[in-house]
Amino acid sequence: MKYLENRKYVIQGIFLLVGVVYALRLFYIQVVDSSYKQAAETNAIKTIIQYPFRGLIYDRKGKLLVQNTPVYDLMVIPKEVKQLDTLRLSNLLQLPLEDIRERLKKARTFSYVQPSIFYQKLTTQDFAHIQDNLIDFPGFYINARTARGYPHQSLAHALGYIAEISPKQLEDSTYQGYRPGDYIGKSGIELEYENFLMGKRGVKYKMVNVRGIEKGPFKDGAYDTLSVAGENLVSTIDLDLQAYGEFLMNGAKGSVVAIEPSTGEVLAYVSSPFYDPNLFTGKDYGKNYMSLLSDPNKTMFNRPIMASSNPPGSIFKLAQALIALQDGIITPNTGFPCNQSLVKCSHAHQAPTDLSIAIKTSCNPYFYQVFRAVVNQGKSGNTFKDTAIGLGDWREKITSFGFGTKLGIDLPNEKQGIIASPAMYNKIYGENRWKFSTIYSLSIGQGELGVTPLQMANFMATIANRGYYVTPHIIRSIGENGKPLPEYQQKHYAAVEARHFEPVIEGMAQVVSSGTGRNASLEKLGIAVCGKTGTAENPQGKDHAVFVAFAPRENPKIAIAVYVENAGFGAQSAAPIAGLMIEKYLTDSVSRKSMEQWVLSRKYLEID
Repeated sequence: MKYLENRKYVIQGIFLLVGVVYALRLFYIQVVDSSYKQAAETNAIKTIIQYPFRGLIYDRKGKLLVQNTPVYDLMVIPKEVKQLDTLRLSNLLQLPLEDIRERLKKARTFSYVQPSIFYQKLTTQDFAHIQDNLIDFPGFYINARTARGYPHQSLAHALGYIAEISPKQLEDSTYQGYRPGDYIGKSGIELEYENFLMGKRGVKYKMVNVRGIEKGPFKDGAYDTLSVAGENLVSTIDLDLQAYGEFLMNGAKGSVVAIEPSTGEVLAYVSSPFYDPNLFTGKDYGKNYMSLLSDPNKTMFNRPIMASSNPPGSIFKLAQALIALQDGIITPNTGFPCNQSLVKCSHAHQAPTDLSIAIKTSCNPYFYQVFRAVVNQGKSGNTFKDTAIGLGDWREKITSFGFGTKLGIDLPNEKQGIIASPAMYNKIYGENRWKFSTIYSLSIGQGELGVTPLQMANFMATIANRGYYVTPHIIRSIGENGKPLPEYQQKHYAAVEARHFEPVIEGMAQVVSSGTGRNASLEKLGIAVCGKTGTAENPQGKDHAVFVAFAPRENPKIAIAVYVENAGFGAQSAAPIAGLMIEKYLTDSVSRKSMEQWVLSRKYLEID
């Protein structure tokens, strides 16, 4: 009996112990641990993303290029949507009924409990129209943010645009930290400097009642975080010069690139046809984008850095001369007869008795013989091998000017162009099956050559600097008092000594003062312009017009390349544009109004 009595006490003790454990657990849950309480509160908390102000972009004189304008996104939390009147919402937003259903389906697919964008980029007027009605649509609310705006209509290709991050990008670890609905740079400066411009997102937590009406901040904002604005950028662009270049090129196809030689700063960056960057803002962004993308004139094509298949034409003769001088093949006083049985000249001219005259007259037979002497230096008794050796050495020097390689400008999608090589000809003809007579068209800038307008302008900067260039760049500083990235402060030297540049520059000065570049002359203003015209053969139609220049001759301030597609001789179209832009930049005015009218008339397009 005593055994049974002891067992009774044991059982009672077990029950008592279990009761104490449950009591202690309940006390811990209700008093000590607040996680359950927080979980309950979460159902009445709305998370609002605070989008940062994206960094602004200025021109070199402090004029605003890219600003932020207020827009509003209509957000939705599918779980909170109750008895949705889709027809009324359709009328309120002026969207098709099927579109309303599709957007809601997309939101549910993303998350049933997390907010997502239902309708983006509402204007202030749109917001005013719908805000008073949102109380009747539980689960919907407005989130304010900023979008890009432009107080001008210029520089679209360089500035680029922003758009909503794509699902594919969200899957890429490179874009870790972005969320659906975030905006990101898609092209141009916006893409290249995304990490500086984007800023840091913040968040606010607000208490709401069952109808979604805000009741104040959660925990007095203790858990809120502030957004951090992106860095402002100061560009190298002169907006006035840029706008003038677009004014001159409006109605023509081609490019204008202007560079400050001593710094590599891009002063103007014209890709024509161009478009108003404001087309990529607001609700019609998608429609405008597709319209431009399908434009047969290739308006979206970024010509200054992507038009890489066009031959340079006669401007390449300047490089041929410099290499020949460096190799000791010629001197400034070397003359060659204008033997048109070798290659034809496009016009009659005085005998090229020295290098400067040959450059001034752009004598094809002269540079044919110069190039032949450079390529065939007798380094091998086999003419095929000798040509291959010579072409390889020539190519090494040519690429030192920035041709045939990406210069590294701070814009995406730059192309490297084409510079002929022994490997290229071996692939086409077979090893030891080609020689100078196969490749002689390279001597006058034709054949297997392709350069971008940016490379042409950079070539002019190299000559203006007497042998070096600074990597072209379009952002002067990150932050108003900052500096460009280190890679845009380095000098790159060509494989030609500085002493060889003066005779070439003298020839370029004569081109403008009394040769084919007279339409670019600013002699009456006391400004010495050095330049070279060119005509790039085009098998698909009318030839392309080219003109490159720098000014003044001493202490140059601007180097420029103008490439006008299907415009014939560079003297008639490209040279006047270059001259007008140089005058505009150096004097802040344009005195030659008759020349301006000639350019705008586009009569040069009618000349055969």
